[in-house]
Amino acid sequence: MSATTEKSTKVECVSCGAKNRVPAVAEGTPRCGRCGTPLPWVVDAGDEEFHAVVEESSLPVLVDVWAPWCGPCRMVSPALEKLAAELAGKLKLVKVNADDNPAVSQRFEVRSIPTLVLLDHGEVVDTQIGALPVHQLRSWLESKLPGRP
Repeated sequence: MSATTEKSTKVECVSCGAKNRVPAVAEGTPRCGRCGTPLPWVVDAGDEEFHAVVEESSLPVLVDVWAPWCGPCRMVSPALEKLAAELAGKLKLVKVNADDNPAVSQRFEVRSIPTLVLLDHGEVVDTQIGALPVHQLRSWLESKLPGRP
């Protein structure tokens, strides 16, 4: 494992308030160390660690290809983080800066940002281009997540 994939983020449990470290790469799904509640899994990834962070994930992964200068990207980011919290234990959100990671952008033929790519076991399930309100993103995700109608 590289130093990048060993990174973790701190997440506060919505159930009990405990602070937890959530690694970028792990087997299973992150759960609160105190109460066992599923935790939102939101991580940054780049070209080098993309395979380990995304394709080896046990959960479906929503890849958000964005850029810091992109207004719609900044508008959709809070909605995606809210959905990651709502779907804790069922979805991993991985944010990829398009400016810094051209290989990921090229792989998914990103022509416009934000581009959202939903993957399951490394296979593309669906792609959404552009910023949508949270209720439309929720409907899109729930209709495309594996095990959903």
